[in-house]
Amino acid sequence: MIHLTDVILSITILSVLLTLGSNRLMALVKIIALQGVLVSLTPLFMEHHDKLTGGILFLTPITVAIKGLVIPAFLFFAVKKASIRREIEPIISYHASLFAGLAMILVSAFIVDRLPLNLPGSHALLLITGITTLAAGLLLMMGRRKGITQVIGYLMLENGIYLIGTALAREVHTLHVLEFGILLDLLAGVMIMGIILTNINRAFDDMDTSLLMRLKD
Repeated sequence: MIHLTDVILSITILSVLLTLGSNRLMALVKIIALQGVLVSLTPLFMEHHDKLTGGILFLTPITVAIKGLVIPAFLFFAVKKASIRREIEPIISYHASLFAGLAMILVSAFIVDRLPLNLPGSHALLLITGITTLAAGLLLMMGRRKGITQVIGYLMLENGIYLIGTALAREVHTLHVLEFGILLDLLAGVMIMGIILTNINRAFDDMDTSLLMRLKD
């Protein structure tokens, strides 16, 4: 019987591949919002779900709201304000990015299989998904020119870190304390990035971060 966790992780990996292969910014924002919700809900369906307390059940909706609503809302308004729909000329092509994403899944499975860890089956799949998501986030940050797409890559990287932490964490409450610390830094980073992107767009009428190379002292 297929566990619900396996379904969530499979959809998460699919969202990673869709992100690497898409050039529509609005679609990317929706995908990262869905991914944030799935990642936030993952700990509830792991084997240690019987250890969940009322506090965790209270904190999880907040995490879902931040990952699935608040941060994507900032990105949504940034895309609307910049009036940009697509990323036209990525540094790494979409086909190459998609192929790299598939390779990341295989490499992640190889790494997890070689790690000296005694993980249950679902935790092993969770760790594979986390490593894949983290690596894909790095690829998105390095392989795209638009600042908004790079921010989405940063969000994917954070989701990967969270999934890896979920797979390795022994205590659920410890995981959520770390998650909220990351979320506070992440939310502040997205706000600052929004200000930077607005200034770039106002100065250059574009959000291509390679234009920053034109700046002089």
